[in-house]
Amino acid sequence: MLNRILIALLFTSTAFAQPNIVFILTDDMSWTGTSVQIDEQIEESRSDFYRTPNIEKLADQGMCFSAAYAPGPMCTPSRAGILTGKTPAELHMTTPGGGRVQAYHKLASADFVRDLPTAETTIAEALKKQGYATAHLGKWHLGRGNPGQHGFDVHDGSTENTSNGTDTNPKDVFGITDRAIGFMEKQSKAGKPFYLQLSHYAVHVPIEALEKSKDKFQALEPGERHDSAEYAAMTWDLDTSIGILLEKIDELGLTNNTYVVLMSDNGGPGNRRQSQNLPLAGGKGSLYEGGIRVPLIVRGPGIKAGTFCRENVTGCDLLPTFCEWADFPISENIEGTSLVPLLTGTSDTFQRSEKALLFHYPHYGQGPAQKPQSAIIVENFKLIRDLETGDLQLFDLEKDLTESTNLAKKNPEKTEQLAKLLDRRLDEVGAQLPTENPNYDSDAQQPRPTRRR
Repeated sequence: MLNRILIALLFTSTAFAQPNIVFILTDDMSWTGTSVQIDEQIEESRSDFYRTPNIEKLADQGMCFSAAYAPGPMCTPSRAGILTGKTPAELHMTTPGGGRVQAYHKLASADFVRDLPTAETTIAEALKKQGYATAHLGKWHLGRGNPGQHGFDVHDGSTENTSNGTDTNPKDVFGITDRAIGFMEKQSKAGKPFYLQLSHYAVHVPIEALEKSKDKFQALEPGERHDSAEYAAMTWDLDTSIGILLEKIDELGLTNNTYVVLMSDNGGPGNRRQSQNLPLAGGKGSLYEGGIRVPLIVRGPGIKAGTFCRENVTGCDLLPTFCEWADFPISENIEGTSLVPLLTGTSDTFQRSEKALLFHYPHYGQGPAQKPQSAIIVENFKLIRDLETGDLQLFDLEKDLTESTNLAKKNPEKTEQLAKLLDRRLDEVGAQLPTENPNYDSDAQQPRPTRRR
């Protein structure tokens, strides 16, 4: 009888304790960039070469989202959208910058905000109001400010793409994890709830990995879609560091009251020497599925192990989700919607105020695929507008995940409906648009992209 009372008290105290949140944000990891089959119905939704046993373990213990989308097709927009719960189009943070408008571009790229505005409420600022300790370790890349100006108690500063990794700590994967462990140990000892964000530099280029990891994959038969031993080694090192982190959470006795979330900031690059996104079309910097559909895995209290969710979700949903876990009401009108109903098996109560997911990249990037585009996803339909030509593409993602068949002419009613909805959504958020390029020269030749070797 006494044992039953003690067990009841234990579960009662756990239920009312503020949960810890550990968010692992990878860089440029494609939807197929792990050995997790992220969609239970699509075997090709996992890599045919990379090995990520610790991420597999995380997936086995939680829920995989098969239709998760980064807020944008590049790092800065996505990070801004995740931290604020607002679409990059509303924030006007739609590109990390770089790249000039050339004479062969018909449009001049839209103006954009370079620094995350301090007026925006971030995940860290919201959770601090609930007594959370907060840390941001790794890549920031949200302008000249630093995480400390946006609610993070502990951080690495205003970092960008350079990891300062070493031969024994490539991409700083183990350094980030070591600092994260120190932070968790301190908060655990103090009995304080924490929000910990590990923003990894991996698996962004340049490729860096331990020599023993390279040797491991050079000895293995390459896959048909993924065949780079060096890239596989970098992915393996990242996974190893995640395993160390998960073991420490167990060791500290925090597992039953800690949510662990893993997501990528955008899809992988599309060229043949780097992470490929097949069967998805396109890659980083484009609004095709390969640029924005990413892995999302969530483990924690109340989440049934080994489950899948096929609902369309976005990185903007993380802020309201984390705030609901922390019992912090959201007063602002934001893009994101809490995923808690989906995570707890009460999906019938999940409802967005706006069902359409909006994506907006009004810029030119590297290569012909990175061009001014806007897109909208409603249920299984996706509409992409080429902002340079005005051309529309309509895809039924349920039947055509590879975006091979443009249904715009076959289904003009749906195309018109979504085009009007796209216009309304862009107008509602005050999205910035590209303008005519005054220096446009129709005779100017666009250089052919060079193949990396």
